[in-house]
Amino acid sequence: MVTASIVLYKNERFVLHQAIKSFLFYQQGLLFLIDNSPTNELEDVFKDDKVVYIHNPSNPGFGAAHNIAIRKAIEDGAKYHFIINPDIKIQEDVFTPMIDFMEANPEIGMIMPKILNEDGSVQNLPKLLPHPFWIFRRKLKKIDPFGTEFINKYELRSVPKNQIYNVPILSGCFTLLKVDAIKEVGMYDEKFFMYFEDFDLSRRIHQKYKTVYFSKVSVVHLYEGGANKSWKLFKIFIDSMITYFNKWGWFFDKERKWFNKATLEQFKK
Repeated sequence: MVTASIVLYKNERFVLHQAIKSFLFYQQGLLFLIDNSPTNELEDVFKDDKVVYIHNPSNPGFGAAHNIAIRKAIEDGAKYHFIINPDIKIQEDVFTPMIDFMEANPEIGMIMPKILNEDGSVQNLPKLLPHPFWIFRRKLKKIDPFGTEFINKYELRSVPKNQIYNVPILSGCFTLLKVDAIKEVGMYDEKFFMYFEDFDLSRRIHQKYKTVYFSKVSVVHLYEGGANKSWKLFKIFIDSMITYFNKWGWFFDKERKWFNKATLEQFKK
C-alpha cells in the first residue's frame, strides 16, 4: 500500500488542486492533507474518498504535521509514503518508477527525483552534510567571489544531472520514504518547526539505509525561497539551523566527514 501527505498553510487552491489530482491519477493509496491554516477553508479543495483532510490549526510545524499522516500510514499498513509539497507540479508518472526502483533495491530507505524549476533548469537539492560555515557561505554566495568552487562541491553541481547516486541530504519537497525505515529511525524530529527537518531525517535514514537521488524522473517545484525574502522566516531558518548543529555537532562531527568522503568517492569510479 502507498500513501502520501501534503502539509497545507493558506495555499493557492489551483496549484494545490493539481498536486492532489496528479497523485490520485497515478496512485490508488490514501492522500492525507494536513492543514495547518488558521481556518479550514481548504477543506473542499478536492473531494475524493482517497483524500483525508485533517485540520490542524495549532500549526506545530512542517515535520510535525507530516508525522500525523505518517502515523496513520503506519496504522494502515502502508509500505511506502510520499512527502509532497503543495507547490509541486507533476507532469508524468514519477510515482511508479520511484516505487519500482525502491522495490528492486531494498537497501534504499529514502528517494528523491530530479527537481526542476518552471523553466526546466535543475534545482541543486542533493547535498553533502553541511559544516555551519557552509550554510552562511551559501546564503552569501552572491557576494562571495570565491564561492563557485565551494557551492559546486557542497551541492554536487558537477555531478552529471542524470546520474543516480547515494547522498546524505535529500530535500523534503518531494520524497518517497520506506515506512520500515521510518519505523526504525523515527519520524521527523518535531523540534524543527520548519527548515532542516529534512536534513535531519535524511541523515538519520542515511545512517542505516541508502538515501538516493533518482534522476530518471522529475517534478517541478515552484520554489519561493521564503527565508531569503522574509525576516520572520529567516529567523525560523536560523533557529532550525542552531537546532540541527546542536544535535549533530558544530565543528566536530566525525560522521559528517566520513559520509561526505564516501559520497564523493562514488564519482571517482
